[in-house]
Amino acid sequence: MSQSLTSYNRTMGTLPVFMTAISTILGAILFLRFGYSVAHVGLLLTLAIILLGHAVTVPTAMAVAEIATNQRVEGGGAYYIISRSFGLNIGGAIGIALYLSQAISVAFYIIAFTTSTEILRAWIYDQYHWVITDAMVNYGLMALLTVLMLTKGANVGVKALYVVVTILFGSLVAFFLGKPTAGAPSSIDWFATIPEGTFDYFVERKGESVAINKESFFTVFTIIFPAFTGIAAGLGLSGDLKEPKKSIPQGTLWATIVGIVVYVAVAFKLYFSASAEDLAGDEMWMQQIALWAPAIPIGLACAAVSSALGSIMIAPRTLQAIGADQVLPGRLSALMAKARTKDGEPINASIVSCAIGFLIVSIGELNLVAELISMFFMVTYGAICMVSFFEHMAADPAYRPTFRSRWYVSLGGGVLCLILMFQMNFTFAVAAIVMMVLIYIGISAKNKGRRGIENLFKGIIFQVTRRLQIFIQKRDELSESKGNWRPFVISMSANSFERRSSFDMVRWMAHTYGFGTYVHYIEGFLNAETRQKARRAKARLIELAEGLNSRVYMDTMISPSFTSAIAQSVQLPGISGKGNNLIVFEYTEHDQEALHQVIDNFSILKTAELDICLLRSSQRGYGYHRDIHIWITTADFENSNLMILLGYIILGHPEWEEGDISIYSICNGQNREAHEARLAALIKEGRLAISPNNVQLIEQEPGEDVFAIMNQYSIDSDLTIIGFEDDWIDNKEYNAFLRFKGMGNALFVNASNQLHIT
Repeated sequence: MSQSLTSYNRTMGTLPVFMTAISTILGAILFLRFGYSVAHVGLLLTLAIILLGHAVTVPTAMAVAEIATNQRVEGGGAYYIISRSFGLNIGGAIGIALYLSQAISVAFYIIAFTTSTEILRAWIYDQYHWVITDAMVNYGLMALLTVLMLTKGANVGVKALYVVVTILFGSLVAFFLGKPTAGAPSSIDWFATIPEGTFDYFVERKGESVAINKESFFTVFTIIFPAFTGIAAGLGLSGDLKEPKKSIPQGTLWATIVGIVVYVAVAFKLYFSASAEDLAGDEMWMQQIALWAPAIPIGLACAAVSSALGSIMIAPRTLQAIGADQVLPGRLSALMAKARTKDGEPINASIVSCAIGFLIVSIGELNLVAELISMFFMVTYGAICMVSFFEHMAADPAYRPTFRSRWYVSLGGGVLCLILMFQMNFTFAVAAIVMMVLIYIGISAKNKGRRGIENLFKGIIFQVTRRLQIFIQKRDELSESKGNWRPFVISMSANSFERRSSFDMVRWMAHTYGFGTYVHYIEGFLNAETRQKARRAKARLIELAEGLNSRVYMDTMISPSFTSAIAQSVQLPGISGKGNNLIVFEYTEHDQEALHQVIDNFSILKTAELDICLLRSSQRGYGYHRDIHIWITTADFENSNLMILLGYIILGHPEWEEGDISIYSICNGQNREAHEARLAALIKEGRLAISPNNVQLIEQEPGEDVFAIMNQYSIDSDLTIIGFEDDWIDNKEYNAFLRFKGMGNALFVNASNQLHIT
């Protein structure tokens, strides 16, 4: 984070955080819309609104406290938390939404202040015949705040908060000491509201009789919700705090607790002090209840001014932090990040924030602006809760907050935010999400190489994988006993960068149906030199795998001999978390050393009970990736199921999407019918997508060479799969692996046990 984000004088403690938060929590909505809520939805549902609102804000406050005690929250507050967890691209998109909600809030509270002056303006008109319109008050106060912030900065705002909050609490005391007005209920009716539809109580409002319509629960909730958003207000001062880790959680949590108590108390006081019609008809009815009536408009004015001050202090700092992270296009980032030299005030960001305030006050409609604010704050709070949830799921040892929330609390808060967004206003919710997606696309296009969310999700994926690996291991034997075989394949080669055929085979097998591990063998003992060599080799392998969109895990093995390397590799668990069941080795006609190494260590492979594949690479390679020939003889029917299934698995890779499997089976005339029936049953019961036209039985004449038949029919095949028995190794029939000259790549398969295809 840039130095410009930090105030030159970090002098603020916990009290400014509490003051900033509580002045917004006990703000204009409390004075203007709590009576409206009691009238339209009743006392019980008003309490439900308070509960539902805090079901969002309390998890958010706990998440803020948790994250703030784990890391130093620099300038930008909530934006800093989100962007450092989700990455600058996603964090930037959410941060811009957060900034807009803060900037719009300035106008919201100014409009509320204007409402508080109606009685005063009416008195001035009666006394002096001066007409003071809403617009005059709105623009006048906006201009005053602009001058104040551009000349004095945040420090004067904090000093003003002390006075404002004192008057605010005095107004509430006057309200609670007041007596009920005429028509107030004497007993409690939890569901008492104004009548449904347009009711016949008309209010003289600005010289006109206005009919009041009963609003729905979520309409009222949307309008009330900005009252609960004060919990994040203190975060914006993070760059000016001496000890953010201490001040942010303490100030935020105390403000939240005080706010809940006052909200519930005000709801009960309003219900028992006025009729539903009076509360619905006059948004300033609290002054009729108060011990001293002027205390309410004065308190409202102070609440509105304090909230506007809090928002206009915070919004520029959020925009400054966004600019410092190079999120905005072109030179705009540098301009917004710039701070005034003498005191570190974000002067350019303040100008933009004030300009947005002037634009929004022109709307002049409190409820509409409240809906806009609610939507953007829902996005921000949901993001903060999900940051906390993801940190819990990732279980990163570096995440060690001194205050801990619970993962289910954070998850509940995040999910609830998403649900409430669409319940409050479906159109606004969709518009907010679309706007953030477009912003994210723009930021990503500007910063293509920048990442950040990977570290968070890498930890989550690690935890999920760890649990899945244990789950798979526990059910390993049960799964395979039911015939649910899939390849957990490993391949090892010392010629990884000279020949790619075995790597291709592994990635085809692992692409859709299995897991693959490819190991580059390095001969020698483990020391600094071979370790460095292994690191370079692994980096090259990973780069190769990325270029081919591979799903194979790449690794290296340092061992003094190929025998010891085989013994080590067959004992290692695969990337899936369970043991490997298939191993692939490669050799060529001109480099038979690899073949002899495998044959010499065949007993180790059999002891490990692995299915063994020997891949003979040719100059033709895999040709056009179209024809796979599978050869089945009467002698190796035990290998046939595995051979057919491997052919089917290989065809699952996109590079073989145009491919076909042809099965050739060699038999003698005496067992032809039984052999044909057995093969047909295998294909049918295994539901293998092999056309009967692609199955051909070949009768072997007496004295005719089996390998000659295979060469004749598969000379143009792109991949030929042939089974081999243990006898080939035991009887030293090495030449059998070399008798396919002119043929493309051939895969020799030896099944450790007969596989059942179900």
